[in-house]
Amino acid sequence: MSNPSSAPKPKLAEIIAIGSELLTPQRVDTNSLIITQNLNLLGVEVFTKQVIGDDRERLTDAIQRALSRADIVVLIGGLGPTEDDLTRDAAASALGRKLLHSPEQEAILAARFRQINRPMAQNNLRQTYLIEGAEVLPNPNGTAPGQFIKTPRGAIALLPGPPRELKPMVERELVPRLKPLLPPQVIKVRSFRITGIGESDLDTLIAPIYSKYTNPVTTVLSAIGDLWVHLRAQGNTEAEADRLLKEVGDPIAAVLGERVYSTDSEDTLELTVGRLLRERKATVATAESCTGGIIASRLTDAPGSSDYFIAGYVTYTDQQKHALLGIPQDLLDKHTAVSEPVALAMAEAARRLSGSTFGLATTGYAGPSGGTESDPVGTMYLAIAGPDHANPRCVRVRHGADRYRNRALATQFTLDLLRKTLLGMPLPS
Repeated sequence: MSNPSSAPKPKLAEIIAIGSELLTPQRVDTNSLIITQNLNLLGVEVFTKQVIGDDRERLTDAIQRALSRADIVVLIGGLGPTEDDLTRDAAASALGRKLLHSPEQEAILAARFRQINRPMAQNNLRQTYLIEGAEVLPNPNGTAPGQFIKTPRGAIALLPGPPRELKPMVERELVPRLKPLLPPQVIKVRSFRITGIGESDLDTLIAPIYSKYTNPVTTVLSAIGDLWVHLRAQGNTEAEADRLLKEVGDPIAAVLGERVYSTDSEDTLELTVGRLLRERKATVATAESCTGGIIASRLTDAPGSSDYFIAGYVTYTDQQKHALLGIPQDLLDKHTAVSEPVALAMAEAARRLSGSTFGLATTGYAGPSGGTESDPVGTMYLAIAGPDHANPRCVRVRHGADRYRNRALATQFTLDLLRKTLLGMPLPS
C-alpha cells in the first residue's frame, strides 16, 4: 500500500474567474477546468475556485486573500479594453505594485489591428499596461496579453477570458514558466470510462480498493449513464508513479470488467463504438422514436463517421413507422408502438433499408406523461439487429418520469448494446 508520507507534498493553487456575466445563468465558467487539468499534471492541487463580479474593491480583496494562502494564483478574464475590465488594476493593488505603460505592447497591439484591417480604439491602450515586474504572456489569438509575476510563495498569472485565447496561453506560456518553480516530480494518470452502472453502485465496488490510498488520488466523475474513474499518481520517478497506478488500477479494472468501455479519458461511448465499427469494417443505421435522433447525432459527432454510419430514421408516429420503415400495421395494432416486437421490427427495418451491418432502434414512453399499466412512463424498448437476421435482441428498461434523463439513458444503453455486440459480449436479458 502507498505510504502517504512518501508522496510529494503538492503545491496549492487558487483560481479566480472575473466578470459579472459569469454570475448570470447565461454564462458558465469552463476555463477553470482547463487550468485545473494543466495544474494537476504539474502536481499542483487546486483547492479553491471562485467567481468575482466587476467590483474592484472585492476583486482586490479576493486576490490578496488568495496570495496569502496559495502558491499559485490564476486570474481569468477582465483584461479587455473597457472600464469594467478591472483585473490589471486590482492585481496591481493587491501586489502593491504600479501599472506601467509598455511601448512594446502598444506596438504589438497596433500591428495586430493593422493585420485585421481595423482601426484601434483609444481604449485599447488599457491593454498595453503591465504590472510592475510582470512577464508578458504573448496572445497571438487576441488583443489582451497575459501577465506572469513571481511572488514569495510562487506566482500569480493573469489570463484572458475567451477560451480560444486562454487554452493555448496556458499550455504554451504559463506551464513552462511554472515548471521551474515547482518541485521535480512525476505525475502519471490512468482513466476508466464506464457505463451500465450507477455512481453509487460503482463506488460500492471500487471504494474498498481506492480508499486505502492517498496516492494515487482517485476521482469519480458522473454524467447520465456515463462514469469516469480517474487515478492520478505522484512519484519521484516514472517507475514509482507507474507502480502506484498499477497497484490501485489493476484491481479496479478487474472488478469493473466489461463495464469499462475505454481507458482513454477523452473517449466517449460513441467514439469507442465508432472505432470498433471501423476496425471491423461494419456499418450501422438507426430507427429512433423516443430518442428522436439523439443516437444518430452522437454517432455522427465524430469526424469520419461516414465510414460506418449509413442512415438515421426518426419515426415518431405510428403512421411514419408504417410508411417509412414498413412496420406492418397489424403488428402496431396488436402490440402498440411501445413493444418488443415493434422495436425489433424497427431495428431490422433500419438495417434492411440502409444496407448496413447493424440496425439500432428505440421506442418507449419518455415522459413525463403517457404509458400504460404494463408499460408505465419511463419504459423503453431498445433493439439491435445484426447481419443475416442473426440474434436480434431487444432489452426492456424502465426509469422514472424525467424525459431528459430517460432519453439520455436510452441512448447510452443502446450504444452499449452495439459495443457489446461488436466485442462478442453477452447482452443483458
